[in-house]
Amino acid sequence: MTSIRADRDAMEYDVVIVGAGPAGLAAAIRLKQLASENGREVSVCVLEKGSEVGAHILSGAVIDPLALNELLPDWKERGAPIHTPVTDDQFWTLTERGASRMPNWTLPRLMNNHGNYIVSLGRVCKWLGEQAEALGVEIYPGFAAAEVLFNDTGAVIGVATGDMGIGRNGEKKPDFQPGMELHAKYTLFAEGVRGSLSQDLMKKFNLRDGIDPQKYGIGIKELWQVEPSKHRPGLVMHSQGWPLDAKTGGGSFIYHLTNENHDALVAVGFVVHLNYENPWLSPFEEFQRFKLHPHIRPLFEGGKRLVYGARAINEGGLQSVPKLSFPGGALIGCSAGFVNLPRIKGTHNAMKTGMLAAVAAFDALKAEREHDVLHAYNDGWKKSWVYTDLYKVRNVKPGLKWGRTLGTLHGGVHMWMNDLGLGKLVGWTLRHGKPDNESLKPADQMPVIDYPKPDGVVSFDRLTSVFLSNTNHVEDQPVHLQLRDASIPVKVNLAKYAGPESRYCPAGVYEFVDDDNGGKRLQINAQNCVHCKTCDIKDPLQNIHWVTPEGGGGPVYSVM
Repeated sequence: MTSIRADRDAMEYDVVIVGAGPAGLAAAIRLKQLASENGREVSVCVLEKGSEVGAHILSGAVIDPLALNELLPDWKERGAPIHTPVTDDQFWTLTERGASRMPNWTLPRLMNNHGNYIVSLGRVCKWLGEQAEALGVEIYPGFAAAEVLFNDTGAVIGVATGDMGIGRNGEKKPDFQPGMELHAKYTLFAEGVRGSLSQDLMKKFNLRDGIDPQKYGIGIKELWQVEPSKHRPGLVMHSQGWPLDAKTGGGSFIYHLTNENHDALVAVGFVVHLNYENPWLSPFEEFQRFKLHPHIRPLFEGGKRLVYGARAINEGGLQSVPKLSFPGGALIGCSAGFVNLPRIKGTHNAMKTGMLAAVAAFDALKAEREHDVLHAYNDGWKKSWVYTDLYKVRNVKPGLKWGRTLGTLHGGVHMWMNDLGLGKLVGWTLRHGKPDNESLKPADQMPVIDYPKPDGVVSFDRLTSVFLSNTNHVEDQPVHLQLRDASIPVKVNLAKYAGPESRYCPAGVYEFVDDDNGGKRLQINAQNCVHCKTCDIKDPLQNIHWVTPEGGGGPVYSVM
């Protein structure tokens, strides 16, 4: 097959996978396993936009090892960086000054973390990458898939990486290098939440027709080294309530983990559901305020903050999963959205969907097919435990529209009924309604939130935090946060919503500054971007379009 663009070289593979996260790497490993079991050669390539495998991976993370046990049953013997089993589960409700713990016996059984592990998901992905490469998978970090390639019939035939060495104004710099085309019989998209190519494919192939809009949250996380006397390896804590009001969904997580050096590590994070109404709300500031709570602050006093990061989270669940396959390819993992929201877990489902897609693609290759629709994957996932996992909790997220108290009660009853085998008595499925970008109310109708200044001990500012994300971009490159209409930020967002992009971004990318005419203009500090995708999700008129920057740019979450 010749190149689509004359100045680009092309490489041929059986399967190309976009994204070296849990789903993409699980798919690659499963393909190679099947090839070995069947005595066939299958060429597999994985592209990763981060500078290294795991660089852009951010999750809590407490993982359910269900999929890993299926994929690599001997993962312990292989030296997987999974060291901290959960030993204690706690769930708290916070008020401004107080805290009350919910008895564990009141929680639905599926909320129990017994048998799960606290991990650095970035390190787990790096290890999975090593397992994949040992099987013959080619992995190319630092190369961002920027374009989907199609044949004359409209089927996907691969992807192209972005050109390197393009200046801010689109001119070719002296170090210009054209992108590379990677052609494949099947292409699997494992870009993670709100993947730019995945979004384009959903539109082109109408994959969301008849499907509820995807719902999202933003998760902001820090990794701390705390005083050893305060460290309790295996402790998992979650909270809801303060500092969020009763209408705003979200909550915290605190996970005590360790590593090979037995460091006293604590992962702390805060999730805010992105259907919030008040444009004055700042998820970053809510997280910093949370750490000031008298029940939380003592854990971090005397400790050291090591790393900071942020990432959007799929929250739509079953109702929001699109059609997964199309001519020449499929969506896997968080590109489609398989997070179990009440469990705050998606890694097991992401890996399993990657494995299911791998089986479907291998069977197609064995039958000498290419560039057709992998119906076996699109239909087959509904017969897997992934579907069962999401079905049991399908009404939790939409039920939160009634507020925290009623929504939590409804979700709890629903989950308990499923746990007790009485799921048929809750046969209804609630709908999600409007997308998150339509939920903001005008600023003059909502209360201004007065956030405390950071104390530099347990709470911090954005720029200090971004520094700890190890974020770096080539500054002289086209801005990857594109405005479809340059007038909207001032005429609509600032005028009606008081400029919410300056608050919902956790990295200080968006600032309203004075212009030369005495007014305001939006300044985009793209070099600060941690690739969380919140702007692409929450912008009221969907005016911000997130596209991939040069490969290798962005955060480096080496231990997150």
